[in-house]
Amino acid sequence: MKQSQLFTKTRKEAPKDETAKNAQLLIRAGYIYKEMAGVYSYLPLGLRVMKNIEDIIREEMNIIGGIEMKTSILQNKEIWEKSDRWNDNVVNNWFKTKLKNGGEVGLSFTNEEAYSNILKRYINSYKDLPIYPYDFKEIFRNETRSKSGIMRGREFYWKALYSFSKDEAEHNIFYEKTKIAYQNIFEKVGIGDLTYLTFASGGTFSKFSHEFQTFTEAGEDTIYVDEKNKIAINKEIYNDEVVKSLGLKKDELIEKKAVEVGNIFTLGTKFSEPFDLKYKNNKGEENYVFMGSYGIGLGRLMGTIVEVFADSKGIIWPETVAPFKIHLLEIGNDEKVRKEAEIIYKKLLDSKIEVLYDDRENIRAGEKFADADLLGMPYQIIVSEKNITTGKLELKNRKTGEVKMIDENETDNLFI
Repeated sequence: MKQSQLFTKTRKEAPKDETAKNAQLLIRAGYIYKEMAGVYSYLPLGLRVMKNIEDIIREEMNIIGGIEMKTSILQNKEIWEKSDRWNDNVVNNWFKTKLKNGGEVGLSFTNEEAYSNILKRYINSYKDLPIYPYDFKEIFRNETRSKSGIMRGREFYWKALYSFSKDEAEHNIFYEKTKIAYQNIFEKVGIGDLTYLTFASGGTFSKFSHEFQTFTEAGEDTIYVDEKNKIAINKEIYNDEVVKSLGLKKDELIEKKAVEVGNIFTLGTKFSEPFDLKYKNNKGEENYVFMGSYGIGLGRLMGTIVEVFADSKGIIWPETVAPFKIHLLEIGNDEKVRKEAEIIYKKLLDSKIEVLYDDRENIRAGEKFADADLLGMPYQIIVSEKNITTGKLELKNRKTGEVKMIDENETDNLFI
């Protein structure tokens, strides 16, 4: 993509009411647009990052048997009344609205009831199980106060998978597979070494649930970490009994600030019973389907990546999620520089390398360099009159700051 065709512009200052680093940088760089507190539009560059994250998650979900579908955002009041979660005294952050022809609907704030209601139509026998449907969708929560930028919003984009198994034993096999899949996801997006499997409250569902917590001072959670075994305990359940029940020793545990980037829950029959979601086993006996829930907020994950890797100059994207792998900078208004940059741009595209080409005219070199660092592509290639004279190109690694000179023909296979 040529930068001159990109309608977004960088800005030196973020909105004064935006305190989260992730949102400040993403707004300044033109990745997102703030509509109101807790609500953001994803602009072209931001959408490319989001789609890259989505593809990574989709691949891992499909590997473990996930089946992608798409559930509706508008939710039927009668369905949620079955589990008593339409009641504002039970769930107080619904967005609800009235239909013109009468009745009420809600905007999805989670998906357990929706999936149970759908799957009831298709599960009859033990031969129909297990099933692992999932979707990516917008979720809405009427939070009293929204903060932390795109890491906590009133509207956000997530992936939720729900497992439907014959019994707890079958459920546990899949549950362990999702732990590995989630670890693979966080490894692929670049935060694997900072993300710990964390024991948290299972609520009314089970003794524990599992969160995946990433170290960052921007996090809202406090966790106690065993770095040797790479597991952690959320402060909300931390006590001597829990520490002992897990082979952990209290004096190995380190306190850290972290943000939850994913969670997995054992639901049991909590949401199959209200919908009479049963199957017949091989003896003809009826049993309730055993369920699990597995969520990742894509915006939260994107914001966490920014928080973790950004420096004083701007964003630093890992290669796997970056909107473009290379930022090609044309420095100077010389015609020779323009022709050389165009040649390199075409060669990179022909090699199937995603590149953002800063072809903007009458922009000072310092401004282009500052914009490139703010936007945070993994690599920058600089084409200037000086470089052309020496027959070399300047290659900068955004993360390390390392700069080296390369021959033009090296661009053919340098990033494949």
